[in-house]
This record gives sequence, C-alpha cells and structure tokens, in this order.
Amino acid sequence: MTEPTYKYDESSDTLYISFAPGEKATGIELNPNILLRINKIERRAVGITIFNYSYLAQKTSAGLRSLPLTGLVELSSELQELVLDILSRAPVKEILTTSSYTPSRNESIPIASLQPNALAVA
Repeated sequence: MTEPTYKYDESSDTLYISFAPGEKATGIELNPNILLRINKIERRAVGITIFNYSYLAQKTSAGLRSLPLTGLVELSSELQELVLDILSRAPVKEILTTSSYTPSRNESIPIASLQPNALAVA
C-alpha cells in the first residue's frame, strides 16, 4: 500500500485524502462533512473527502470534535457492515477514529473524530 496523498483546497476548506489516486470508487456520505470513497469489490478505501476541514480539525475544550455518522442509516445492512469494517482498518483508521455514542440502553450512534495526525496536513 502506498502512502496517502493529501490535498487541501483552502478556498472550499476541503481536505482530499487519496489512498489510490485516480482509481474509480463508490462514494459513501458518512455525514454532510465526510465522504468515504470505496472499492466495494475489493472491500477497501480509495479515499476520504472532508468538507469544512478547518472547523472540524479545531480542538474543543473537551477534545476533538466527534461527528455522528448519520449517512449510515441510509445504507443497507450489508453496506453498513462493509463501511464499518473499512473504517476500522488501515489506512482509514489512521485518519478517522470511530466509536459509538450511546444515549440510551437501546440506542447506539456511530461517531467519528479526526485523528490528531490528520490535523497537521492542511
């Protein structure tokens, strides 16, 4: 696997991270700020696009911002499982940390935070 390439577009405040430059992929909107591009056949990440990057990369008084992965509810259970698997493996896990917010005993909301090492690229 090659090193990811990073491109920051200051005018749109968008960070583009590519794990396989030029490869066609399926885009999965994890939430309005994070687009994961995947190769569904090979079950791997091709890239990540982070919109509003400078805002999302700012630390809060409580630490890194956590973002609910609201786009997962729009996916089939099979695609949800694939996406969660891809998010838990390299190279994505070096960019995004995933966990779960549990507001009640019966509810669990997947969330993600930018890894601190991803914050220094832009």
